[in-house]
Amino acid sequence: MNNDKLTELADLMFPDVTKTIEDYEKMYPERNLPEGAIVTRFAPSPTGFVHMGSLLGAFQAYKVAKETNGVFYLRIEDTDQKRSVENGIVGILNDLKNFDIVPDEGMIDEEHSIGNYGPYIQSERMEIYHTFAKDLVLRGLAYPCFCKPEELEETREIQELNKERIGYYGSFAKCRTMDIDEAITRIKNGEEFTVRLKSPGDFNKKIVLNDLARGEIEFPENDLDVILIKSTDKLPTYHFAHLVDDHLMRTTHIMRGEEWIASFPIHDQLFSIFGFEKPKYAHLGLVMKIDENGVRRKLSKRKDPEASVEYYHKEGIPKDAVKLYLMTIANSNFEEWLDNNPDGDINDFKYDFKKISASGTLFDTAKLFNISKNYFGKMKAEEIYDNLLVWTDEFDKEFHDILVKHKDYAIKVFNIEREVEKPRKDYVSYSSIKNFVFYMFPEYFENPNYEFNKITDKEEIVNILNTYYDKYLDLSDKDIWFTKVKEMCDSLGYASNIKEYKKNPDAYKGNVSDVTGVIRVSLTSKTNTPDLYEIMKLLGLDEIKERFTKCINNIK
Repeated sequence: MNNDKLTELADLMFPDVTKTIEDYEKMYPERNLPEGAIVTRFAPSPTGFVHMGSLLGAFQAYKVAKETNGVFYLRIEDTDQKRSVENGIVGILNDLKNFDIVPDEGMIDEEHSIGNYGPYIQSERMEIYHTFAKDLVLRGLAYPCFCKPEELEETREIQELNKERIGYYGSFAKCRTMDIDEAITRIKNGEEFTVRLKSPGDFNKKIVLNDLARGEIEFPENDLDVILIKSTDKLPTYHFAHLVDDHLMRTTHIMRGEEWIASFPIHDQLFSIFGFEKPKYAHLGLVMKIDENGVRRKLSKRKDPEASVEYYHKEGIPKDAVKLYLMTIANSNFEEWLDNNPDGDINDFKYDFKKISASGTLFDTAKLFNISKNYFGKMKAEEIYDNLLVWTDEFDKEFHDILVKHKDYAIKVFNIEREVEKPRKDYVSYSSIKNFVFYMFPEYFENPNYEFNKITDKEEIVNILNTYYDKYLDLSDKDIWFTKVKEMCDSLGYASNIKEYKKNPDAYKGNVSDVTGVIRVSLTSKTNTPDLYEIMKLLGLDEIKERFTKCINNIK
């Protein structure tokens, strides 16, 4: 092959390239890290939106880097310019930050980054990609392709008709054998071209991927002359950018979705051609959902609100509860570990590549909510108050101001049935708390909707409330309080003993739970609440009297 002609062709294709690969090797040397340190990355498009599946991948990549004293960095893959949105990077950073995933390197806002291996935005690395592509042209391993879209489509139709493999390879790679002089002339004439790999692969040979999550996977060697540099914007394709960036940023482990498994032969070949050390791969299962028709499908950004990471922030599901759930679907042995270490910190759990689920992960919101309830059950009232204050400041300003006004009282409300052997587990999110406690705040009890269900006769309700307040109300001690309630039941014809009532229900108007139900509904409007005595103690005698009066006036 004429090296002078290849040099002329390469210079013509990449007239602005002034550096060599060796220059970039010096600019981005091997990282000085402890032995065994893992370097991972999260590399989204700047859509401003982190999908739950992406968060799961980022979460795992972040964890393994932290566990090994390695590096986790954020790289923005914006080579598909149509997907970019305004402030897309900030949106991604905020979504990650909401779950305590803070990159060691990479973008920190739309324009700025930290770290010595940037730029961390692909569109700003054009010169680097072109340098690597030019090197391939100089070695006769890449060439300009002038095929128009309609020509490629015609080739595809022929392949389909003849039941051939689809793709640009072998005799179907029309520009592969083009004379260099012709290519030079066409470029000088201003024809658009892509840059394609001149694949040295043999489809009849096999290669093996030792996937960290799936074990050995066998593939045919790549023989496709894939596009490396696009014609219109001269940006690289994912395949080529992956090679250049992950090599120069010294990425050791690639954790990505299983949809990229089929691309491995291309990536493996590119690393081999350049003689670069190959990263290890772990292909993660897709995040799936069973829809209303019972069909298992991929979690969809368009159809499923829970697919958006922002959804959990707006709902106010504690980030640590979400992380606990993510770990249950990241490693199959985490739940057993959590059962054995109920008070353990997630950072104490050792991530295991061998425990990654290779099949698609079923996203179970019911399980997430249950984990969240258990998480709330372990929180102190003060912690709930502080976190709720932050959440309401952004999403419910009215409730926020009420909480600020009644700080000490609100903490006592959140502490009802909390510091006990089996704490109550009502709260699933910060957004749900108000629905469970609204009646404890006078501001939300102006026009209650009473839910009387066992005793509904208005005169009987009025009689119970008046009798109780006038003769039996005593909050000095819980046992005394309940004894007085039972005394009132006996005086009004209700069974004070549930067992006695069950033996002979016709002998009574009802039982003690029916009577306490009337008191409960009159004070809270709800039939199901935490401990009634604790509620009454917090409300106090004056508020109890006011609420009894409000209820009586309401039902008359």
